[in-house]
Amino acid sequence: AICTGHGHENRLMAPRRGHAEAMSEQLRKLVGSKRDHPPWKEIKFRCSFHNTIYDVLKSRGFRETENELDWDLFWCDKEWIHEAFDHIHLQAHQRVNHFRNHYELTRKDLLVKNIRRAHRQALKDGLMEEAQGFAACSPTTFVLPLEYSMFVEEFKKQQANGTIWIMKPVGKSQGRGIFLFDRLSQVSSWRQDPKWMRLQKEGEQKPRNKKDGDEDEEEKKEAEPYVVQRYLSDPLLIGGKKFDLRLYVLVTSYSPLTVYLYRSGFARFSHARFSMDLADLSDAMIHLTNVAVQKHNENYDEKRGGKWDLRALKLHLMMTENVGKVNQLFNDMQDVIRFSLLSVQKVMIQDKHCFELYGYDIMISKDLKPWLIEVNASPSLSANTVSDYEMKFALLDDVLTVLDFEKYLDGTEEQIGGFDVLYRNGARVGPAPTAAYSTHLGCRNNRAEQLRRLALQLSREEGRKRTAILQPPPSAVSGKRRGREKPS
Repeated sequence: AICTGHGHENRLMAPRRGHAEAMSEQLRKLVGSKRDHPPWKEIKFRCSFHNTIYDVLKSRGFRETENELDWDLFWCDKEWIHEAFDHIHLQAHQRVNHFRNHYELTRKDLLVKNIRRAHRQALKDGLMEEAQGFAACSPTTFVLPLEYSMFVEEFKKQQANGTIWIMKPVGKSQGRGIFLFDRLSQVSSWRQDPKWMRLQKEGEQKPRNKKDGDEDEEEKKEAEPYVVQRYLSDPLLIGGKKFDLRLYVLVTSYSPLTVYLYRSGFARFSHARFSMDLADLSDAMIHLTNVAVQKHNENYDEKRGGKWDLRALKLHLMMTENVGKVNQLFNDMQDVIRFSLLSVQKVMIQDKHCFELYGYDIMISKDLKPWLIEVNASPSLSANTVSDYEMKFALLDDVLTVLDFEKYLDGTEEQIGGFDVLYRNGARVGPAPTAAYSTHLGCRNNRAEQLRRLALQLSREEGRKRTAILQPPPSAVSGKRRGREKPS
């Protein structure tokens, strides 16, 4: 059995010996072990979770601490960032796994706002290609209740086409609170500002007795902001089933913007055949691919977890679709990631102590166009299958290698384990123009060979440095020789 709740849920899924050998162990053996003081033994961590990330931190030889501030890395939850981060002073070497205002990218309504603003600015500056890139990120979207009037106007334009819409609460995950609709009466509660917002605007005060206070809280809950989007009614299907993609993106800096994209990921499948019949609009098993939803299906595949490796998906598409279009699809997915990050670059609070591993959820339409569904600041690091655990273990180990607490790297690497640099120094980074493909996304994850080559290269450089330190300069050697010569 495999447990997936909090606690030590991954104890039964330690990586195989060969798998572990292919990881950062190569850097430790060939580089770190040659130093006078093994660097990993000096690194201290705190961790708010006991899942895969905890296993990875321990496997690297880092030392766990419960000290509030004496650590090199704190893998914390978002609540700690919101409540404590602004009230402490960190040393230059300390890192945390969230940016202060990560929600500018990961809250659905703010993501829409930032993409729109970036699109308007690109148009104003005459940057038509960039404007098109921002516009292509997500489907038609409105934020309710603030944009209800604009939504109604668009709804009426599309009504003759039988357009279906999807409502999503801005602050929830795992499919909670999502529903589809085709009639305005189903969203009538957003027709006007909620009562508590009107009272604030008019400066009115309500009696502060307990009963009224409870009513205020209830009204605020009812007024939770939602985004409403045009539903993708013609998704790409495999075996008649709907799926979406989970991709992993690491941002180590927003100024300058530095982005790494992981080669591996997975597709999450529904367990019911896709249908756009009006009678099926309320069936979450058909329309939502979240594991939290699908695991309750009677046909749920516990062995595979309803997931398919990204490379396997890409190979399948190469065999069933036009190869050029599939390459373009994966290239376009990179652009969706890049433009979404560029849209928040100027509003994100840059901090040298911060990095973030994002989980990007992307849907593919029947015509092989990617659509950004949402960005997760805390993608699930718990595993529901052995292969899922091994993929996430490798991913997180590579995150820590990129962060380079052990000071192995020189900062110019374009690939580190399974991560490829996507954007650095104001430019997109990728395969050579002469390559047969334009992105490494979905290609074979050659992290084992790459880490071995990188370790050997760094080992040679480390050896040259040590030789240079131990070997005296030529002038000193020749001086000693002259001192030993007998006078004639």
